[in-house]
Amino acid sequence: MQRSRDAKVFLMLLAGSLLLWNCATTPRGSLAAPGPNQQIQDVLGRWDVTVYDPATGAYPSWFEITGTAQRLGGQFVGRVGSARPIRYAHYDGETLVLSLSPQFENQVQDLLLAGSVQDSMIDGTTFSETGQQIRFSARRAPSLQRRAAPEWGDPVQLTGDNMRNWRPRYRDRKFGWTDENGVLTNTPPSVDIVSRRTFGDFKLHAEFKFPKGSNSGIYLRGRYEMQVQDDYGKAPESHECGGIYGFLAPRVIAVHPPGEWNSVDITLIGRRVSIVMNGQTLLENAEIPGITGGALNSREGEPGPIMLQGDHGSIEYRNVVVTPAR
Repeated sequence: MQRSRDAKVFLMLLAGSLLLWNCATTPRGSLAAPGPNQQIQDVLGRWDVTVYDPATGAYPSWFEITGTAQRLGGQFVGRVGSARPIRYAHYDGETLVLSLSPQFENQVQDLLLAGSVQDSMIDGTTFSETGQQIRFSARRAPSLQRRAAPEWGDPVQLTGDNMRNWRPRYRDRKFGWTDENGVLTNTPPSVDIVSRRTFGDFKLHAEFKFPKGSNSGIYLRGRYEMQVQDDYGKAPESHECGGIYGFLAPRVIAVHPPGEWNSVDITLIGRRVSIVMNGQTLLENAEIPGITGGALNSREGEPGPIMLQGDHGSIEYRNVVVTPAR
């Protein structure tokens, strides 16, 4: 059994190597794809991924496969960073092979994933930044569609309790946070903080302030980052303040200049998000395709915490209140 599995892994990686050779000799933008009679529906759609790296521990990823049998494409989110295009994709009815350019990964060559597709699951191999062969598994992402509007429960105050409502994302890194008179403040270097309570659908109110050039983020269910940073005066873009990082651009940049308090109200129902910042609507019932870089996990069907990013720069938060759905 083990010998059979090792042989299959070898063949998948060999297929990936052949794909990379084909990529090098094929005009950019042309995607290797299976014939028209193959079951392309097996791989089309969104996939929640877990990568198992023995050196650093398991981490989440995500990809979406789009297109037709004649031309496959899609987008990919890695451990960090934002959604990027899949350069080349190939599915032969059994094995899916993806190749894409590095973003923040510490490597020069394309990222390569090769996996066996069966029963709405993909199990396969990729490579770590050090070149080690490691395993990944992917499961179809849930639609998260809701049949009825939620009924809201009682508000939950997450600030003003001397950090009792929060835990560090990593226990082996400097904490750097204090809660004084209900104001959460970090002193870099510091870690991200994660609410001890988890939430499904919810409404979130928060107020934040930062110095010039700083950067933070509010992770909804610990998976979808609303960007928080010094973008006053900039044009709207998905990586700017108020956007869902790399996926959804805000209608306007509503953030105040550095040193001023901002307020934001976020409603997340399923994967539909509405955001109002400083009285201006940034997003309204917009669909979040998948997790963003830096997510805690890729288990989109489960409730998740609120995570405040603290490892990028100085930030202050106050009046962080979550109203969960019943």
